Amino acid sequence: MIVGKVVGSIVATRKNENLIGNKFMIVEPYDNMKGLSNRIVAIDNVGAGIGEIVLVAQGSAARIGCGQPDSPVDAAIVGIVDDSIGLE
Repeated sequence: MIVGKVVGSIVATRKNENLIGNKFMIVEPYDNMKGLSNRIVAIDNVGAGIGEIVLVAQGSAARIGCGQPDSPVDAAIVGIVDDSIGLE
């Protein structure tokens, strides 16, 4: 699992049928040494908003975590961080 900041959203009208109805957010993961690093697109099933710090699962954990084990999902927002020490 990684920690990142939601910096935007993506709208895709044409997509795999297993992804219909999902919200896609752009997340900048935190890198312990450099701060924010490369952006990723993650499915959001927890209602995260732009500017929030989130927990992101990747790989098969992302598909299971968002309840879509047969979908082409590589990253899913699985939590919103309420408080943290040392991130920013």
